[in-house]
Amino acid sequence: MSKTEIARFDASDYLDSEEMIAEYLNAALEEGDTAVLLSAIADVAKARGMTKVAADAGLGRESLYKALTPGAKPRFDTVMKLMHALGVKLTTVPETVIHA
Repeated sequence: MSKTEIARFDASDYLDSEEMIAEYLNAALEEGDTAVLLSAIADVAKARGMTKVAADAGLGRESLYKALTPGAKPRFDTVMKLMHALGVKLTTVPETVIHA
């Protein structure tokens, strides 16, 4: 009997367009869980290149990894710098629109 090998799923392999990245981050935001959002930001940063994202955000590469480590609690301004470096922005809509 031969062993079946299963490759580990890596979302960053599929984040290959601005639209896909925006949809992925929006889905993470809709979860309402900070850990899910930070994990999604980490996936996008990996897709874009961690070194480039760190530089664009004005962070050291090690600081970026630390901010995106599971269980990390980065400051809001760090998250906003990362969003800017990733080329996305947060917007709001009235909740009635979301649940309509």
